[in-house]
Amino acid sequence: MATEVHPVEVTDSDFEQSVLKSSTPVVVDFWAPWCAPCRRMAPIFEDLAGEYAGRVQFAKVNVDEAQQVPAQYSTFSIPTLIVFKDGQEVDRIVGLTSKERLAAVIDSVL
Repeated sequence: MATEVHPVEVTDSDFEQSVLKSSTPVVVDFWAPWCAPCRRMAPIFEDLAGEYAGRVQFAKVNVDEAQQVPAQYSTFSIPTLIVFKDGQEVDRIVGLTSKERLAAVIDSVL
């Protein structure tokens, strides 16, 4: 059974520490509360956070509250999911995706 682990909320001020300096890969969900596809992505993201607990971190950046980081990574559409490993972007999915596709992307960086 998957562990009960939730994605962490990340802001402009703690993005570097939480994501870029992480010792494990991090999947970042750039989202907004008003975005319907983002709300549909949320339970998938939560499920995978539990399934990959201890191996991969999951973080969420609310693009309405954080503006520097989304601009820095050119997140023009949401949801945008970016996978970081060793402080570098290694993959990205733009738009709503399936749990299977996101899991395959995560597996490819482990």
